[in-house]
Amino acid sequence: MTGGVSREALVAARGRLNTLVDSTGVDATSLADDLAQVTALLDREVSLRRVLTDPSQPGEAKADLVGRLLGGQISGEAVDLVSGMVRARWSTSRDLVDATEELADTADLIAAEGAGTLDSVEDELFRFGRILAGAPELRSTLSGKDSGEALRSARNNLVERLLGGRVAPTTQRLIARLVLRPRGRSLEAGLESLSRLAAERRNRSVAVVVSAVPLSDGQKSRLAGALGRMYGRDIQLNLDVDPSVLGGISVRIGDEVIHGTVADRLDEVRRRMAG
Repeated sequence: MTGGVSREALVAARGRLNTLVDSTGVDATSLADDLAQVTALLDREVSLRRVLTDPSQPGEAKADLVGRLLGGQISGEAVDLVSGMVRARWSTSRDLVDATEELADTADLIAAEGAGTLDSVEDELFRFGRILAGAPELRSTLSGKDSGEALRSARNNLVERLLGGRVAPTTQRLIARLVLRPRGRSLEAGLESLSRLAAERRNRSVAVVVSAVPLSDGQKSRLAGALGRMYGRDIQLNLDVDPSVLGGISVRIGDEVIHGTVADRLDEVRRRMAG
């Protein structure tokens, strides 16, 4: 979401979601389901989302249309949230869909936070991403382009077999929704986005740390502290072990990579020698 107008609208929508959950005690899981339904509708109905983001149309008229279309189909709280979103201005109609999806995912994460499982959800999302990275056949099965109802059902059943009873309920819901409605993203990209949302829910950033051997508790604590001081906020470490790095660690936070492995230094020596 690159447009400044859309960013402002998304920030406002996030605030309304937080206020709604905090002040009314609405069931966040049910709210997530409702918002996921709206996301699917807007993703499918291009003309509708264009009408709802048309800057030439009054905001109240667009909100009234939402009420007529969705009233009785989803909860009143979800209708109010979406109505507030269409009153705002969006850079593109696709930004509205992306924002609605983010609110659905955030509502699920709020439910996990309330259940005390947010830490587990964040870790499980990361671990599932690592499993997919090492299992191309599984990744292909879960992310094929075919989207017939039978195939969607088969994928949902596969997610149930893989994750049912092994991860937090929120983790399974988020992954199943991503598998069934990837909206053009790779599973890896979708999982990274979900991990970032989970980290932001706790006002932390995620650092993907690759080391040749597992880090000790002391090393993890010192690394998290050093990164926290560097970035000025709490840093969640997602740890991965890769013997091919030979020694040291590599840290990735968003698009920034901090190299500190023996393999990296050897590569640099080779480049200089070749030059």
